[in-house]
Amino acid sequence: MIFLDLKIQSLTLEHLSALLELDKACFDGLWTMDGYRRELESPNSHFLGLFSPYSSSELLGMGCFWSILEEAHITILAVHPQYHRQGLGQVLLYSLLKRASDRGLERATLEVRASNQAAIALYQKFGFKTAGRRPHYYKDNDEDALILWLSDLQQPKFLKTLDDWQIMVSDRLS
Repeated sequence: MIFLDLKIQSLTLEHLSALLELDKACFDGLWTMDGYRRELESPNSHFLGLFSPYSSSELLGMGCFWSILEEAHITILAVHPQYHRQGLGQVLLYSLLKRASDRGLERATLEVRASNQAAIALYQKFGFKTAGRRPHYYKDNDEDALILWLSDLQQPKFLKTLDDWQIMVSDRLS
């Protein structure tokens, strides 16, 4: 998938060092090298990277979901802090949902820090609804996580919505 020369592609073990660098910039070391390696090697894990049009090695963002039965469980979505507020999170989220829909998955879910208003607003913009709360989910500060859900990924209305989002995301980037 390409948006204004930005390139979205599946990540492989070749991208491991770039993933660790991006993780450090975004999360100060949330996942380990072994954690990323497991994700990249898992047949149920779909890991996408967003690359700069100016450098085939510059990883601007990443997103991953697990295929669990008919569900896409989004495990990570991150954009390098230097590129925040430019629509790149929308590109990644759209790409994850498109990939999940293309794979026949029916729902998407994720956890997000209750205090992360920017991420919550992004997910709500794409139709996610709050389904619950996981108390003390984040071990670094004991913060709660909100559980967000998006249903009907295989319904005609959602497929039309995906087309609308592609236009919205492209317009946001231009």
